[in-house]
Amino acid sequence: MADFEALKQESRVFQPPAEFVRNANISGMETYQAMCAEAERDYEGFWAKLARETLEWHKPFTKTLNESDAPFYRWFEDGQLNVSYNCLDRNLQNGNADKVAIIFEADDGGSTNVTYRQLHQKVCQFANALKSMGIKRGDRVVIYMPMTVEGVVAMQACARIGATHSVVFGGFSAKSLQERIIDAGAVAVVTADEQSRGGKHLPLKAIVDEALEMGGCEGVKNVVVYQRTHAQVKMVPGRDRTMSDVVAGQPDTCEPEWVDAEHPLFILYTSGSTGKPKGVQHASGGYLLWAALTMKWTFDIKPTDVFWCTADIGWVTGHSYVAYGPLAVGGTQIVFEGIPTYPNAGRFWDMIQKHKATIFYTAPTAIRSLIKAADADPATHPSKYDLSSLRLLGSVGEPINPEAWMWYYRNVGGERCPIVDTFWQTETGGHMITPLPGATPLVPGSCTLPLPGIMAAIVDETGHDLPNGQGGILVVKRPWPSMIRTIWNDPERFKKSYFPPELGGTLYLAGDGSVRNKDTGYFTITGRIDDVLNVSGHRLGTMEIESALVANPLVAEAAVVGRPDDTTGEAICAFVVLKRSRPTGEEAKQIARDLRDWVGKEIGPIAKPKEIRFGDNLPKTRSGKIMRRLLRVLAKGEDITQDVSTLENPAILDQLKQAQ
Repeated sequence: MADFEALKQESRVFQPPAEFVRNANISGMETYQAMCAEAERDYEGFWAKLARETLEWHKPFTKTLNESDAPFYRWFEDGQLNVSYNCLDRNLQNGNADKVAIIFEADDGGSTNVTYRQLHQKVCQFANALKSMGIKRGDRVVIYMPMTVEGVVAMQACARIGATHSVVFGGFSAKSLQERIIDAGAVAVVTADEQSRGGKHLPLKAIVDEALEMGGCEGVKNVVVYQRTHAQVKMVPGRDRTMSDVVAGQPDTCEPEWVDAEHPLFILYTSGSTGKPKGVQHASGGYLLWAALTMKWTFDIKPTDVFWCTADIGWVTGHSYVAYGPLAVGGTQIVFEGIPTYPNAGRFWDMIQKHKATIFYTAPTAIRSLIKAADADPATHPSKYDLSSLRLLGSVGEPINPEAWMWYYRNVGGERCPIVDTFWQTETGGHMITPLPGATPLVPGSCTLPLPGIMAAIVDETGHDLPNGQGGILVVKRPWPSMIRTIWNDPERFKKSYFPPELGGTLYLAGDGSVRNKDTGYFTITGRIDDVLNVSGHRLGTMEIESALVANPLVAEAAVVGRPDDTTGEAICAFVVLKRSRPTGEEAKQIARDLRDWVGKEIGPIAKPKEIRFGDNLPKTRSGKIMRRLLRVLAKGEDITQDVSTLENPAILDQLKQAQ
C-alpha cells in the first residue's frame, strides 16, 4: 500500500468542551486509555464484565469467547436472553413505561409520540400475530417497509419470538428483493401498501407481488401489509392480510422466546464484489451488547436526550441506531419518514428545532447536499433555525471531508458540539473507530482512535504491521462480540472475504485502506481497497482527491474513481457538482482546468484528475449513497447494464457522460 506521508495533513485540532468532559459517560483521555489497557490485560474479562453490566440475561453465561472453530467465533454462547425483552420489558420495569420511546415525524410533517408502554403493546400484538401464522424460532421473515414505527415494531416482534429478520431497503427493486427472499429462505414478508417520501407515494406491495411472481419464493406463505397510505393494492386470498387485521384481537402481552446468545438475530444483505449480495449474519447477545455500549460511549446518551439517527432501517445504521441501540438504553429517539429536502432543504434543521433534538447523526452525503442547498437558498441555512438544543453531532456511512466537517461544526453545532466521525460497517455491528465526545481531541476528517476492546491495526499485503504515517490495509486483530458470525449459507465466502489466508487467516479484513498520523496515531480512512488508485506507480486514495476538490469554494460535492489508462496504468476521473449551475462549453473546460490546478496544489501534480465531469447531482440511492460502481462504468465509457432501480435520480447519468 501507499505511503501517504506526502498527502496534506490536517492540522486543526478541536478539544472537547470542558463542560462536556465533566458530564461525559467516558470523561477524558486517561479514562479511555485505562479502558483500553484493561482490555489488553484481560480481554475476555473486559467483555464479560460489560455483558453482565449492560444486558439482562435469562440464563447467565459462563463461557465468554469460544475460539475453537476460528474464524467462526462464539460469544457468551451458553447464556440465554431475548433482545426485545432487553429493549422493551426492561424499560417497563425501570420507570420508563410512560417515557417517549419514539417521536415519529411523517413525510407530511405530522408527528406522533409512542411511549415504551405503547411500543411494548404494539410489538407484543404483532409478535402474537406472527405466531398465529405458525412463524416460530429460527424462521426467516423479510421486512420491506417504509421508515415508520411499524417497521421498528416488525423487527422487534421477530426478535421477540426468535424469528430471524432480514430487512430489505424500500428502494430496492423486485429482482433484488426476490434474490434476498430466496437466499434467506423466508417464510413471510412484512410490507406496506406504499411509502410516502418527498411528497410522493411510492409502491411497496406491488414490488413484493412482482418479486414473488418471479419464482423461487414458494416458501413465503404469508404477506402482511401495513396500510400506510390506504392505496388500493392487490391482495392474494389466503396469503395476504393487512397488519390491522392480523393484530385485531391479539393479546398485548407476549412471553419472549429465550434464545442462546449466538441465535441469529438478523441477516442483512450487503453488496459483494462478485455481484451476488452477501447475507451478513449477526448474533443476538454480542450484537445487542455493542449497540447499547456504543450508544453510551460514542453518543454519550443520557436519560434526557432526544436522539436522532437519520438512517433508514434498511441499512445497518438503522438497525443498530434506530431499531435496537436507542431502545436498549431507554432513550427517546426521532424516527423520520421523509427526506432532507422536502418540503425544502431546511427540513432537518426545522425538525431539530421542533423536537429539541440533542444528538444528531447523519451522513456526509446529506451534509454536503445541504451545504449546496443552503448556498442556493439562504432561507434553508441552519443559522435560520434554533439549533441550541444540540449537544452532539455524528457522521456515518463514509469518510467526511474536512471542509464538510468544518461547515457541520460551525453552522449546525455552533462550534460547541463535538462531532463523532464514526467508522464501522454492516459486518461490525456497531462503531469501531470513532472519537469519544468527552475524551478525544477532534481532527476534521479523521475517525481518530478505536473504541476500547477494538484491536485495530494497519498492515501490508502480507499481514505485517506498518509504522504510523504509512498507508496500508485496515484490519482488526482480535474478535469482538458484535462481529459478523458468517455469511448466510456461505461459510467459505465468509472466510475468504473477511479472514483471507494471505493475511494469515486470523486478521479481520475491513476492506478499507487507512493511514495513522505519525504523531497522534489517529486513523484516517482512505477509501475501499479497490478505491485506492495506482497512477504511474503512485497509490492515491480517492478520499484525498475528493476532499481536495470539495475544499475548493466552487465545489459542493465530488466523487472520484479510476479508469484504465494506457500511459499511467490508471487515470483519475472526477465527477463534480458545483455550488452554482452546471457549466457547459468553454466555461466548463476553464473550470475543469482551474480545479485540476487546485488539486495539484492541494496534494501534488500526480493527483490531478485526467477527466472532470460536471452534473447537477451525483447518482445516489434513495438513502443518499453515491453509486460509485456506476461512475466507474461511465468513466470507462461503457454502457450501463446494471440495475439502476435503486437510484433516486437515474437521469443524472446522461449528464455525467461528457468529460472535460
